[in-house]
Amino acid sequence: MLKTILKRILQSIPTLFIVITITFVLTRMIPGNPALTMLGPQAPKESVEQLEQELGLDKSKGEQYIMYLKQILSGDFGRSYSYNQSVVELIMERVPNTLVITLTSLFIALILGMIVGIVSAVRQYSILDYIFMVLALIGVSMPIFWMGLMLVLLFSVNLGWLPAMGMGDPANGMWDVLSHMILPCFCLATIPMATFARITRSSMLEVVNSDSVKALRARGLKEGVVIWKHALKNALPPIVTVLGLQLATAFTGAILTESIFSWPGMGTMIVSAIDNRDYALIQGVVLFTAIVFVAINLIVDVVYTIINPKVNYESGNGGR
Repeated sequence: MLKTILKRILQSIPTLFIVITITFVLTRMIPGNPALTMLGPQAPKESVEQLEQELGLDKSKGEQYIMYLKQILSGDFGRSYSYNQSVVELIMERVPNTLVITLTSLFIALILGMIVGIVSAVRQYSILDYIFMVLALIGVSMPIFWMGLMLVLLFSVNLGWLPAMGMGDPANGMWDVLSHMILPCFCLATIPMATFARITRSSMLEVVNSDSVKALRARGLKEGVVIWKHALKNALPPIVTVLGLQLATAFTGAILTESIFSWPGMGTMIVSAIDNRDYALIQGVVLFTAIVFVAINLIVDVVYTIINPKVNYESGNGGR
């Protein structure tokens, strides 16, 4: 197990290096001058040049890249131009807010998606199965930004039931916080919910029709016990794999959701960083997100080997 973890960590180093390089190149391709953006279009040329020297923007792109690599290797993500604060501190301030809607939406998606998938598998080819799978297909295909705008238009603008922006204040009561979470969490949960439903149905169908489950039914066990205790346990490995991938996807997908609902998380912060040409903050957020991806994939591999010991990653042949 330890050998597998170390191997995965070593394999992630080239991935992170590529992410660092691509992010650096793309940020330098953003039109505009960070110094001019900070000082304003009416700023004197001398002031702009002086600020460029302070920020290291007067150096060549190659020199800036080497400086950035040295910073990363020393554990320094840099300092935000626009916030005048450490990038690490800014990320740590915003990550909890992003995790709130990410984990909440994923929990909703997992529970509802698994229930829908199990019901569809047990009642295969029924009207309910067809309805659920059509809804799942729509959910997977629906753009998250369009879904968010439609939710705001319906429940905030037309009906006035729920707030469209902000995070809510605990001082105003628990409902104020929850009401601000409903729309962004439901919006972010739509795609993973549909994905969980389809994966659960597919995995459950394989298990439900297996000889082991037929043997349990022949022994006289109740159908509920067979499905929820035995069949679901054997169908979990693919669901766990998808759960890890969906967690990483939801974490990055929160960028669009937060922008639509003005949720004060990492999404709104990186959008603000792009508007302000804040290179250090953009690079730091993207690198942090890449590290989260790598860490989640590593955790998924470990959990997968625990719940399905037949899988042997070290052998390289899927346990065969």
